[in-house]
Amino acid sequence: MSVNRPKAVAGITIPDSAIAKQATELLLEHGTEFIYNHSLRVFVFASLNGRNRKLPFDPELLYVSAIFHDLGLTPHYSSADKRFEVDGANAARAFLKEQGLPASTQQLVWDSIALHTTIGVAEYKEPEVALLYSGVGLDVMGEGYEDLSAENREAIIKQFPRDGFKKNIIPTFFDGFKHKTDTTFGNIKADVCAFMIPGFQRKNFCDCILQSPWSE
Repeated sequence: MSVNRPKAVAGITIPDSAIAKQATELLLEHGTEFIYNHSLRVFVFASLNGRNRKLPFDPELLYVSAIFHDLGLTPHYSSADKRFEVDGANAARAFLKEQGLPASTQQLVWDSIALHTTIGVAEYKEPEVALLYSGVGLDVMGEGYEDLSAENREAIIKQFPRDGFKKNIIPTFFDGFKHKTDTTFGNIKADVCAFMIPGFQRKNFCDCILQSPWSE
């Protein structure tokens, strides 16, 4: 895999601690160049948002969160029955536990990854959780694009190219959970299944209520 590994981009230093380096190696081993570039862009976008909002955050934990946030889409980390976000969060927690980090730190990173697609919740949690969510939203849906300077945008894309991102990200998502589409119930990834599968029938919350075993 041929990727760029700069020390800094758009004024944001890329963490190079032992933990950060080991996390990066796991992404390079089990991920793809496409996911690597997306994950690094997410970290830089999230960090810029943190700086602009004057939010205190731990760059190393935000970096690990960004590195692992889509690893649940990869065969190595994907489970048979859990949301891909949870698979990535579980992998990050196991990694941080091996590094000897405290349970509170493991939980913070777990929440950051598990909630990174949870609209209306993640943005109100701890800075690392909210910032990861914002970085993902900027890269995937362009949320906050107008707040990103053209200079920073060009510098980030030069180091971490988008490589037809709009065209490729939906199939990339789908490949990660096409074997367990039921895990998209109640979350935005059900839209991906509907886009990729002709006639896809979503599980319906109201049906769950009306078809429950209760008599009334």
